Amino acid sequence: MDRKKELKQQFKETKIEAGIYQIKNRQNGKVFIGSTPNLKTLNGVKFMLEMGSHKNKELQLEWKEFGQEAFTVDVLETLKKDKDKLYFNEKEELEKLEEKWLEELQPFGERGYHK
Repeated sequence: MDRKKELKQQFKETKIEAGIYQIKNRQNGKVFIGSTPNLKTLNGVKFMLEMGSHKNKELQLEWKEFGQEAFTVDVLETLKKDKDKLYFNEKEELEKLEEKWLEELQPFGERGYHK
């Protein structure tokens, strides 16, 4: 019973970080940029790709064609919460951060999986 309490407490204390990630195809260099309110859910993104249910059809197609080994999944940036702000909209800030990375990496057309 003590172990269960310990695990519960550990889970409660685990810091949840929001951030931006990229999935990169090492075969052709194409990149997908995404954001999540919880970076620990990146395993879920990989699972969706494995199950064939990712929302980006081109990425999904190439994941199936090249296999998981051809891709890397990396965290590009974690969202810094501004404690000085009275109101902090995490979703809005994540969108801005994602836009910044889309602008910087330009993963469109031959370079990526974005339209």
